[in-house]
Amino acid sequence: MNNEATGLFPNVDWEEMWQATLETLYMTGVSTIVTFILGLVLGIILFLTAPHQLWANKIVNFLTGAVVNIFRSIPFIILVILLIPFTSFLMGSIRGANAALPALIIGAAPFYARMVLIALKEIDRGVIEAARSMGATTGTIIWKVLIPESLPALISGITVTAVALVGYTAMAGIIGAGGLGYLAFQDGFQRSQNDVTFVATVLVLVVVFIIQFIGDLITAKIDKR
Repeated sequence: MNNEATGLFPNVDWEEMWQATLETLYMTGVSTIVTFILGLVLGIILFLTAPHQLWANKIVNFLTGAVVNIFRSIPFIILVILLIPFTSFLMGSIRGANAALPALIIGAAPFYARMVLIALKEIDRGVIEAARSMGATTGTIIWKVLIPESLPALISGITVTAVALVGYTAMAGIIGAGGLGYLAFQDGFQRSQNDVTFVATVLVLVVVFIIQFIGDLITAKIDKR
């Protein structure tokens, strides 16, 4: 179902382009949700195990920080290649949208964990100490103090991470993960169909703008400062 009638984008199969867009949204959505959960857990562990905090533990803090730093430092395209055996074992294939999820999550969660840590460090220590003096448990402090107090920064951070994940999906497309990146590379670049590459790029930008708009809107709504 090409757009040959208008001649504007003669090589673009709009049905295929729509399917690629859905794959990009799927990969971004699932990986963002899992990244938010894992990154939040890692960030809280890093915060609470730091010196003078509730779970102060040098070994746990060092090991968690080392894992976060290592995976945060590996360029995504290299991480995808390194994880091919793991992805193949876990998903049964290294091609398709689902096969991209392990690399997307492992690549983004450490990045977001650092943003969570920064957000938690900005909380007034007096608020945490007041909760402790009233006998609040660690769980209560996490759910009633740490997360609510840092929520605007957490939402802003996951928005930035989700935008980065859109770019990651495009890179994952180069090795057959599907989505707009795969379409732009396979049909656009390799077949010299510049209109396909152009349309795929525009759609990626639209997805990014929508994510950023929604994230900024939610952040503004919950930020009471």
